[in-house]
Amino acid sequence: MSEQSFVTAFIAVLGEAFSGGEAGKGTAFLDNTNADGTGNHGFFAALDSLSAAQASDATMLGSSIAAHTAHTAFHIEATLRYVTGDRSPNDWQASFEPRVVSELEWITQRNRLKAAHQNIVQLARETPVWDEDSASGLMATLAHVSYHLGAVKQIIKLARG
Repeated sequence: MSEQSFVTAFIAVLGEAFSGGEAGKGTAFLDNTNADGTGNHGFFAALDSLSAAQASDATMLGSSIAAHTAHTAFHIEATLRYVTGDRSPNDWQASFEPRVVSELEWITQRNRLKAAHQNIVQLARETPVWDEDSASGLMATLAHVSYHLGAVKQIIKLARG
């Protein structure tokens, strides 16, 4: 597989995780999207459907959705630093903060995640050659984002009954 094919596939599947599927098309791993575009939501739509109070609600599963959002953004930011050569330690425990957010903080957290997504896609597009470490970082990002998307969807399902 060419590096371009690898990058194109990564961007497409990560895009599905964040934005959901395209109307009338099959999906790589989310439930199929209906012809009218309904029926499946990626991370952004799931988060945008919640108020700050809902995102801040701790569940029996532990972390709030706000905490999952902060941590997911932090993970992508850490991957960006790693892939560009910064191997300094990360405070993973603190990456789950804030757990409780105001409406303004909730907007800020969602925008932070959107920016992190845009930045990792830009990095993927602009990197001409991938070493094994950096490629592994991209794959870990995809797995990590997918895990937290699933966690968020389960928390929403529990909250809505």
